[in-house]
Amino acid sequence: MEHSAHDVAKLAGISTRTLRHYDAIGLLPPSSVGTNGYRFYDDAALVRLQRILLLRELGFGLRQIATILDHQSDVASAMKTHVQLLRREQQRLTEQIAAVERTLASVQQGGTLMTDTMFDGFDRHADYKDEVERRWGKDAYQRSDAWWNAMKDAEKDDWKRQLASLNQGWIAAAQDPNIAPDSAQAQNLARRHIAWLSSIPGTPAHDSAQDSAMRDYVRGLAQMYVCDERFAANYGGVEGAKFVRDSLLAYLGE
Repeated sequence: MEHSAHDVAKLAGISTRTLRHYDAIGLLPPSSVGTNGYRFYDDAALVRLQRILLLRELGFGLRQIATILDHQSDVASAMKTHVQLLRREQQRLTEQIAAVERTLASVQQGGTLMTDTMFDGFDRHADYKDEVERRWGKDAYQRSDAWWNAMKDAEKDDWKRQLASLNQGWIAAAQDPNIAPDSAQAQNLARRHIAWLSSIPGTPAHDSAQDSAMRDYVRGLAQMYVCDERFAANYGGVEGAKFVRDSLLAYLGE
């Protein structure tokens, strides 16, 4: 069954102009075009549009979305990844709502603020303080924390979007049977990954002038991505994390 551009725009809550733009840049061509020039979209196109809108909600640009979709040949697997990401965001928002409701109740009733839970679901990068200090020393955490807190909100959002783009690129590559860890696509992701690590003050990738120290750091992180489920979740699970590890090790020539 095919749907007109007008109906699709109404269903998706977007404009027909947006659909025309997606067609013009090759992101979402219509399934067919009538003799009168009207555009129509079948079920496969609707699924692709849903994925486009999901990735937009996650902060990706249209060029990034095109790259991701082109590398994800397994639609079902890609949709499962979307569901995982949405559930994580849902959990974060649920925690935020509960925290704000508790604060509101305390304010209205004149009670004591529950300071141990009032920031649930908010930016919790400090949760990794002990782990960072154990692995790389107190100075590493202090420097990275100062760097993070000095950022403006817009800069933090941009940094998070870059990280989300990198993670989604890894997931897409890991799910593509035609992309190997030593392929050009995977090695480009590895290069970007190490550049991202190098942007964080306090880490060996940022501070060390010795190549051996940086290599040890990347090697250790690559193994940790596989062994620690918190990190593996960023790459779609253990299998995705193994792909990241193997790609990073290949980048190091190992």
